[in-house]
Amino acid sequence: MLGPFEDYQGNPILEPTGKGFEAERVYNPAVTIADGVFWMLYRAEAGDECTGRIGLAESSDGLHFTCHPEPVIVPEYDYEEMGCEDPRLVRIGEAFYLTYVGNSARSGPMDICLATSKDLLHWEKHGPILQPAHAWDRRQVKAGAILPEKVRDKYVMYFMGEAEPWETAIGLACSDDFLHWYEPLDEPVLLPRQGHFDSKGVEPGPPPVLLDEGILLVYCGWADDHAYKPGWVLFSREQPGKVLARSDEPILEPAVNWGERFGITNHVVAESLLWHEGRWWLYYGAADKVVCLAFAHREH
Repeated sequence: MLGPFEDYQGNPILEPTGKGFEAERVYNPAVTIADGVFWMLYRAEAGDECTGRIGLAESSDGLHFTCHPEPVIVPEYDYEEMGCEDPRLVRIGEAFYLTYVGNSARSGPMDICLATSKDLLHWEKHGPILQPAHAWDRRQVKAGAILPEKVRDKYVMYFMGEAEPWETAIGLACSDDFLHWYEPLDEPVLLPRQGHFDSKGVEPGPPPVLLDEGILLVYCGWADDHAYKPGWVLFSREQPGKVLARSDEPILEPAVNWGERFGITNHVVAESLLWHEGRWWLYYGAADKVVCLAFAHREH
């Protein structure tokens, strides 16, 4: 269904500035194209106690980005007091919908939060939209990836649930209005697999894409080494919790050992997938430090 991907030779496309809110890290990008412009929301860290502020950058070609000088989303409320992390972005009509992780405390739970905007600069926050509801996701929920088209008159969101640290699965949530979400199933829809790159945990990546064949979701998986690698899964259009196919191998391995270069784990965290100019563009965070890009043509 997807891949293999090849890294862009100009990586990384976004790096820390060494000053301000993005002094230490810029990673986990959410990218969309609006009116011919590439817009990127990204998680940034300054090296202080805050685990994330969300910055905005723009580009005419998707390769060279100019960052706005100040973050567009910062911690304001109790549910996000330690940080606003890992944005995922979709556009419906004239509005942009952003899910992000609200870090309420360094040792406490994390929730999926929602914010909306008309211009990507000014955001209205709607607070947490999904909390743990079952034994399999009792510790926390995060990484809400929303399909921007309705399926059977419902909006669909895939999310990560965690029962124990690093032991995760992917669940399904539904909504009529984008603001109120519920889990229609008692069990997760995607589990780790023994003997594979995703043997210990799985987490949704970019917002899913609706294809003729089904709902395509890129996700991140990890084994005992806790190094994230992206794969894909195809869900049924009629039954969004039913798996039709799944990649046996990662669709991308880092061409550079980013972990060795930056002294941080060698994560490849995919959070944006665009179909543009006849190929897939996969934006990802590398080593929790920089933003990178990879390309692939669609397999038939």
